[in-house]
Formats: sequence, structure tokens, C-alpha cells
Amino acid sequence: MELGFPLGLEEDISGFVSQIQVHLNPGDVVVLYTDGITEAVTINRVYYGIERLCQVAKENRHKTVEEIRQAVIDDVRQHIDKQKVFDDITLVVLKQK
Repeated sequence: MELGFPLGLEEDISGFVSQIQVHLNPGDVVVLYTDGITEAVTINRVYYGIERLCQVAKENRHKTVEEIRQAVIDDVRQHIDKQKVFDDITLVVLKQK
């Protein structure tokens, strides 16, 4: 699995980055997240995962960006239950008008 690169540890990151242009249609949703979401884990070591993140975003795509963000955060918290959060949870949701 490609996890990217640690920020601030590499002087020259040109080998790690690329650029792509994506056309978004009205209503398209973009979700940017940190691994604290996909690696959120239950007491039984079950990870939240990218599939679940995509499913929650898809199920809520008709809502506002604030509601999509909150649905994901609520689902992550439900998944981990009373487990402590050990990593940052950062989530940005964009929606094309």
C-alpha cells in the first residue's frame, strides 16, 4: 500500500509528487483525509479502512459538505467506540457547485 511520504523529512520531494488535473461536474464530492481516519481501530484491532470511508461519503454525497464531514466523523467515532484516538483525524470535504 502506498502511504506517501513523511512531511518535513525529505529535502527534495520532487520524486514523490505529481500533478493531475481532474474535471469536477456539479455535485461531485472530493474527500481529503489523513491516515488517522482509515487507521482508526477498534479494541479488536479492526481498522476503519478506505472502503468504509468511501461508502459513508457515497451514502451522504447528496448532503452539504458539513453534513458529509460530520457523517464520516460520527461513523469513525461509532467504529472505534470507547477506544482512544491515537492519531490525528483530519478531513476536508469539497463539493463542486
